[in-house]
Amino acid sequence: MSASASSQLRVLFVDDEPLIRQIMAVELPSRGHDATICEDGAAAVRALEKASFDCAIIDLQMPGMTGWEVVSRMKEIAPDTPAIIHTAHGSMDAAIQALRMQVFDFLPKPCSLGDIEKLLQRVAEQRALTHKTIALESRLSAVQGSSDLIGTSVGMQRVKRLIDKIAPTHSSVLVLGETGTGKELVARRIHDLSTRKAMPFVAVNCGALPEQLVESEFFGHRKGAFTGADANRKGLLEVANGGTLFLDELGELDKPMQVKLLRFLESGEVRRVGENEAFHVDVRIVCATNRPLQDMIDEGSFREDLFFRINTFEIPLPALRERKDDLPALAQALIARHLKRRHAPDGILSRDTLDVLNNYDWPGNVRELANALEHAVILSDGQLITPEDLPSSLTLRRSKGIKSLTIDVETSHGKPVSLSARTIHEMEREMILVSLERHQGDKPKVASELGIALKTLYNKLNQYQAEAASRAS
Repeated sequence: MSASASSQLRVLFVDDEPLIRQIMAVELPSRGHDATICEDGAAAVRALEKASFDCAIIDLQMPGMTGWEVVSRMKEIAPDTPAIIHTAHGSMDAAIQALRMQVFDFLPKPCSLGDIEKLLQRVAEQRALTHKTIALESRLSAVQGSSDLIGTSVGMQRVKRLIDKIAPTHSSVLVLGETGTGKELVARRIHDLSTRKAMPFVAVNCGALPEQLVESEFFGHRKGAFTGADANRKGLLEVANGGTLFLDELGELDKPMQVKLLRFLESGEVRRVGENEAFHVDVRIVCATNRPLQDMIDEGSFREDLFFRINTFEIPLPALRERKDDLPALAQALIARHLKRRHAPDGILSRDTLDVLNNYDWPGNVRELANALEHAVILSDGQLITPEDLPSSLTLRRSKGIKSLTIDVETSHGKPVSLSARTIHEMEREMILVSLERHQGDKPKVASELGIALKTLYNKLNQYQAEAASRAS
């Protein structure tokens, strides 16, 4: 009987007896495992240096390198790989040595195929437990906390119906929407309603990955694969095995990485940087973007075949200005989160404050609303929130164009020109914020208009947010 995707293992089997190797070369794959068979310790070490394994079954008594020497080298090359000692010479000394070297278990000789399968099942269960731990950690560290989608507007009701339809399947999903509309929250909701909910949910912002390390981030790498690779590292696809990988800002991936992602979607195979052997992982891909992928396809910056692969099912998210009916409930939920309570106090938003929120266009969508309310909660000390507690950008209409920015100077004729003093930093900040409003929070468009790199824009916005938090404290 074949192993399920979650229990399929990459097994390194090492034994100097040809008959045993022949049997394992047939029986392990017949049970759904990916087997690499080695005749001695030196071959096993070479295999460990080229590929990664879920476990290694190692004969103790072999000519040349002994089983203990192989385990010792394996602890240096692949310290997270469980080692199983296969031997007919079990003794108290061997047991003590196994404990010292943190061997997973002993497998006595002779043994049945059933004994081997039971032991491999324990390895698979341990691996699944590790993945569940990762899943729990990712949930605890999630900014959103709960994956509940708040809102009863027509647009949000449609989003919820689409999620209910697609979540139980294994299909890829493309979430479309402006920046700050809650695309990651939709992805989390899809994961939480799927059969993968006990496994990891891993989210990555493709636009924030260092360009030279994108492949390593996705696929992992072997120690020494490139400068700075001082240890083996699992990639995001491997970490998310059995669960869901959410790729935000998908349009930021360059063409070479698009090709590699497409190859994974077609084969399910992962090959770490610096390794020759590929292995299978079972990951559901949910992508999101605020960029017009069809326009990018037309201009040649996004692959059409990748678009068809990720766009099995499409969920468009409405902007906040298109669902103003949801504002009161959203505001209450966000205030409760900032107050670290289950529910916000009734009447914490004054009627005038609600009017301000309703009369604003929210170019930054729910993310901007969350930041504005956090600002207000801090200023109000968690009491009644008035319009004066909100950021000035909400209470004062921002100009659609850039105001003339000048300083006090003296002309060549000696006559002073009356101008308002502004720092370069303030001028730069206003230009960026005005551009963000004009493009409704679309950061790639803002970066293009201002002639700066997208990562530079992210750094500037993080700096402004830190400055605002510092002024509020």
